[in-house]
Amino acid sequence: MNRNKQIYNNLLELVGETPMVKLQNITKDLPGSYFAKLEMFNPGHSAKDRIALHIIQNAEKKGILKKGDTIIETTSGNTGFSIAMISMIRGYKCILSVSDKSSTDKIDTLKAMGAQVHVCPANVPADDPRSYYEVAKRLHQEISGSIYINQYFNELNIDAHYQTTGPEIWEQTEGKVTHVVVASGTGGTISGTGKFLKEKNPEVKILGVDAVGSVLKKYHETGEFDSNEISPYKIEGLGKNLIPSATDFQVIDVYEKVTDKESALTAREIVTQEGIFPGYTCGAVMQATKQYALKGVFDAESVVVLIFPDHGSRYINKIYSEQWMKEQNFLD
Repeated sequence: MNRNKQIYNNLLELVGETPMVKLQNITKDLPGSYFAKLEMFNPGHSAKDRIALHIIQNAEKKGILKKGDTIIETTSGNTGFSIAMISMIRGYKCILSVSDKSSTDKIDTLKAMGAQVHVCPANVPADDPRSYYEVAKRLHQEISGSIYINQYFNELNIDAHYQTTGPEIWEQTEGKVTHVVVASGTGGTISGTGKFLKEKNPEVKILGVDAVGSVLKKYHETGEFDSNEISPYKIEGLGKNLIPSATDFQVIDVYEKVTDKESALTAREIVTQEGIFPGYTCGAVMQATKQYALKGVFDAESVVVLIFPDHGSRYINKIYSEQWMKEQNFLD
C-alpha cells in the first residue's frame, strides 16, 4: 500500500502500517531501547481493524458474505467498532454481544456506529447462556444470512497479524528487535506477530501480558485449565476465562500478570511521560514491561517493542475518570 498518496478510496485503505515511536522518559531507568507500536493509528483506533478486515475480506472472497448480510461478533468493544465501521462501508448489518465491563464510552460508540448491541454479564462462565460467547452463538443460529466472526476460535485472527503486524515490526526495527511485549486476549496479535518474528529470528522473545483473574499464564506453564484462577477484573481485552484456539502458546516464551490498579496508573503515567494517550491495555503492556525489566529479562542491547493496542478515548469514563479511579480505590 502506498501511504504517500493523498487520497484514499475509503477508511479501510488506512488499516495497518501503524507508526512506531521510541519511548523516551517512562523507560529511562530500564536497560535497552523501547519502542511503542501505536495501533491507535488504525482508522478504528485499535489493532482489531486488522483482524476484522482480514476475516471479512476472506468471507467475501469465499462468497459466504454478501451485501445486506449480518455480521455477528463477541467483543469487549474494539473488534466491535472495527466490524461496525467495515459494515457501514461495505453494506452489512452488525450485531455485537458485549461484556458489561466494557466502558460506557465503547458501548455508546458502537451504537452510534450503527451496531445492534447486546450487553452481557462478564462474570459468568463462558458456557453460561447469558455469556457474550453464548449470546453471539444463539443470535447466529437464529438469524439467517449471518456470519459469526468468532475471533477467539478463528485462525484468521492469527493470520492477520502474521501477514501485517509481524512484518511491519521486523521492517521498522530493521530486524534488530529482540523482545516484543504483547497483551494476550484472543491471542491473535501475540500469536501471529510472534510466529512471523520467530521465523525471521528464533531468538526473538515473545513476552505475553495476562491479567490477574485470567487462566492464560497458568495454562501456558502447565497445560492445565484451572478455574480457580478465574476472578473478576477490570481490564478490557486482556486475559480470558477460557482457552482461545486463536492463541498459539508455542510461540509465546513467557507470561507476566498485571493488576487492574497498576495497569490503570501506568496508562496515566504514559500520558504524562510520553504525551501518548493510551488505552487501558496499553497501560497493562507498559506495566508488564517494567515487571519484566525488574526480573532481568532485558539488557543494554535489548530492542524491545511494545504493542499498544488502542486509544485512551475509549476509557474516558474509566481510567481517565477521577471518580471511577477513586471508586476502584486506585487513587489515594
